[in-house]
Amino acid sequence: MAQERYFSETLFPELEPLSIEVRPERSGTFADNLSLPVHRWFRYPAGFSALWVRQLLQRERDRGRRRVLDPFCGTGTVPLEAEYAGPEAVGLEAHPFLVRVAEAKLHWREEASLLRRAASDLVALARRLPPIAEEPSELLLRCYRPETLQRLRQLLRAWQEQVSAWPATLSALLWLALAAILRPCASVGTAQWQDVLPSKTKAQVADPFEAFLSRVELMADDMSCWQRQARDGKGRILRGDARTCEGVPAGWAELVITSPPYANDYDYADATRLELCFFGEIERWRDLQPAVRRHLIRSCTQHVSALVQETDQLLANPLLAPLQPELQATCARLEEERLLHDGRKAYHTMIAAYFLDMARSWQALRRVTAVGGLVCPVIGDSAPYGIHVPVEEWLGRLALANGFHSWRFEPLRARNVKWQNRKHRVLLQEGLLWIEG
Repeated sequence: MAQERYFSETLFPELEPLSIEVRPERSGTFADNLSLPVHRWFRYPAGFSALWVRQLLQRERDRGRRRVLDPFCGTGTVPLEAEYAGPEAVGLEAHPFLVRVAEAKLHWREEASLLRRAASDLVALARRLPPIAEEPSELLLRCYRPETLQRLRQLLRAWQEQVSAWPATLSALLWLALAAILRPCASVGTAQWQDVLPSKTKAQVADPFEAFLSRVELMADDMSCWQRQARDGKGRILRGDARTCEGVPAGWAELVITSPPYANDYDYADATRLELCFFGEIERWRDLQPAVRRHLIRSCTQHVSALVQETDQLLANPLLAPLQPELQATCARLEEERLLHDGRKAYHTMIAAYFLDMARSWQALRRVTAVGGLVCPVIGDSAPYGIHVPVEEWLGRLALANGFHSWRFEPLRARNVKWQNRKHRVLLQEGLLWIEG
């Protein structure tokens, strides 16, 4: 099939512009969510615009698509917006911490006054607790002033002592409020896309007790707002793997809205290392592999460090046949280029593993997507070592190979244009991959 047919507008005559005003270039970003009720409870930038999701849900609901799936749901944007707009939605997420965040957000129907009262009681108990004697992890010592860390740990201990006294919904909301203030209370830079920036210190640091009560107040206000406005939709979060979509019935999803990990060497496991350390899920960096990374799509060289000798075996998998020989040639170039760089990152292995994982995801999506369903992932291309990887085309071809009917790519914004220290000059893009099922 010629590439022109992939991009033909005639394949999608029904996809007219959406009715709600959303800047197209922001559809794939999380920036707008930082000011939106409920979505702003926890800052996690690996997501897309909730307003764009809302308008797409409303349009497709009016066309009869009322069962929605997000196989990479992150902190729950799609299930939350489904609850607001009316459809039924299931979100799958493999990252255990993000599952917990998304589940907590779905408790926005809880009584706001009960949340305020429980938070006040929790802080009162935390103030009365004696200092926590156990030695914290090195990461926590680097991120917090001693008195700040002590108060954060007193809040955690108070939550642990009272958790059985509250309904599960209140307990989850209070846990989320504590998770959400960990970075604002840090005395060093803790930008979401890095772990710790010790050279960047803050002149003023939020007091944990005040920050916690302030966060709860914001959450309670948002809950009251949504309870006045939202429809009676139904969202669920399942801890699951997009490569199998286990737990989702065959043919269930009439609409799929998602944003899979980009093949850009970003370690989604490391993005939450501070929170995982604080809550005792891990002690050090190497614990991320068994705790988190092994569950995720292999989109980072950290995920494939033990698989370099198996690259050819990955490429030989029959699920990747639709991409050969282009994929093999690209990986061969990456392997050669690797020898010219310090660090010698195994991008060739990562790209092979990434597309194999995504091929399995398309196979699973074909099973759970209804005939005539619509699939729309937000995606971005990649250029490790300056070697371009046409992610949108290759994912489209994998979708066709697994039984979907057609695809087209709608670019939204240019990437790799802002940073003066970017490592290559390849222009990248982000956009929507429209798949007809």
